[in-house]
Amino acid sequence: MRGTGSLTHTGPTAIPPLANSFRHLAPGLAAVMAVSGQPALAQAYQCRMPAKVSVPVIVPDGPVQRLPVTGYTLALSWSPEFCKNRELRGGNRTQCSGSNGQFGFVVHGLWPESRRGSSGSWPQWCPAAGALTPNETRRNLCMMPSPALVARQWAKHGSCMTRRPKTYFKVTRILWDSLVFPDMDRLSREPGLTAGEIRTAIASANSGIEPENIGIDLDRGGWLEEARICYGKRFRPAPCDRMRFGAGDRSPAKIWRGL
Repeated sequence: MRGTGSLTHTGPTAIPPLANSFRHLAPGLAAVMAVSGQPALAQAYQCRMPAKVSVPVIVPDGPVQRLPVTGYTLALSWSPEFCKNRELRGGNRTQCSGSNGQFGFVVHGLWPESRRGSSGSWPQWCPAAGALTPNETRRNLCMMPSPALVARQWAKHGSCMTRRPKTYFKVTRILWDSLVFPDMDRLSREPGLTAGEIRTAIASANSGIEPENIGIDLDRGGWLEEARICYGKRFRPAPCDRMRFGAGDRSPAKIWRGL
């Protein structure tokens, strides 16, 4: 899922120590939950949430996989690229029509990872004790501008991290709010742009995040589709493995700015 160009998003960068009230959660997740989360205002210009939303029914597309969580990925989609030719599609209207605002980077999802799974295997579709509500869905639409995306990310990934949707999305918002993004409009005009230069630009804007902690996903034509921030078990930036790292630093890259 992805909106436009030179938008800048800022937020708190520090993650405080573990709070007693969250000791029942996994290590690292509890530390992040100790931060006071604010309503998610994604990298969006004049985001306007619908007055009412419903929670779509999500049908699993794979088996339940209960695996030990050894790290996390915050996947960030670039909206202008995603929204090419999707402006009028019903399921993408919130993100792509322009009637709810213009989006730059948005959260695709926060994904638990596991080193114990086979290549391409991760925790997913765990039975969930808590049900996603319309209010919680709506609250996150400026960060993840699609009710179907919100519902799917909780059902497929969040359910393997915590018991309640509210906790999963609070952690996602805290990580999202800690990020600062470079001027993507200016970056898109750089001659001979490479995936490595996109990595470096994002890392330079975020103290504590190095280029090796950032994955870059390009389509077959070299257009930016997604950036990924890789974290360890305690939500500290960690080197991305080969799969999440994506395009090599020397790979030619282009950034669609939208119309």
